[in-house]
Amino acid sequence: MSNEWIDVHAHFTPPMTLEQSEARWTAMRAADWTGEKPADWTVEAALRTMDNIGVAMQMLSNIPKIHDALRASNDFGASIVSKYPSKFGLLAALPTDDVNNAIAEIARADNALNADGFAVTCCYNGVYLSDPRLESMWAELDRREAVVFAHPDAYARGIFRRPTAVMETVFETANTIVDMLYTGIFRRYPNFKLVLAHCGGPLPALSGRLLMLGTEPWVPNPQKLTADEMRKQLAALFLDTAMTGSAHTIGPALEMTSCDHIVYGSDCGVPCSSDRTAQANIAALMQVAHLSQEQVQQIGRNALMLFPNAAKRLTAGG
Repeated sequence: MSNEWIDVHAHFTPPMTLEQSEARWTAMRAADWTGEKPADWTVEAALRTMDNIGVAMQMLSNIPKIHDALRASNDFGASIVSKYPSKFGLLAALPTDDVNNAIAEIARADNALNADGFAVTCCYNGVYLSDPRLESMWAELDRREAVVFAHPDAYARGIFRRPTAVMETVFETANTIVDMLYTGIFRRYPNFKLVLAHCGGPLPALSGRLLMLGTEPWVPNPQKLTADEMRKQLAALFLDTAMTGSAHTIGPALEMTSCDHIVYGSDCGVPCSSDRTAQANIAALMQVAHLSQEQVQQIGRNALMLFPNAAKRLTAGG
């Protein structure tokens, strides 16, 4: 493991009262989570995790579903980066159920918070990223050539009495991105960079099927996308390795895009991940037959190109 690796997929949570922490755990159990109550996130625990798994910097994200809480969370995330500039970066959350508030938070994140990029949820309070009401938000992100990290909702109610974080979240990602293709978002706004959590879920594995069937006459295609255009837009996406670092997902990812569009992610900081699972994910990545060890190291460092300001802080911090 290189000490230059950047983890693009790391979560944080602002401090909670005991009552808030217990309420969160009650809601998780209602959504089929079992076992012992997980420890609340702290910056000290995050730093220990980074040492344990061998990561130099984490790009932090947290996307509360209440607007006031989202802004407060962004403020707290910025304070962490200010205190530990060579260890953390901030992906400022955007409230994508209200385009005016989202655009206002983009400006605030740039001007007041010095955020490195932005974080969005595939479906935020019932509004998908492909919703036409978000058109002006994508235009603003495209104008800034912003890096946007897209994460599914891991706390929705599961099916078959299993938490959504096991399977359902990754399908939400794939379905959302496919709809963004069909609604022409990537055609109209080719300059922003979109990073998909969990290697895009099943999207790479199903991209061949999409290219084969997705432009057939019986498929609604109002933007008249061609298979070649769809192929290029899929290849332009960035995919992180969070809990998807094995050959089962990296192989299809390399078929859909290229090694320079795969970035390291751990998914640390939330109850569905731990130091043990993060280490297992790295070990699986190291053993992918499709990749040379040089390519594995490249994946660990690809985020340095996405986040140049964070890269400068990392270098300045030694």
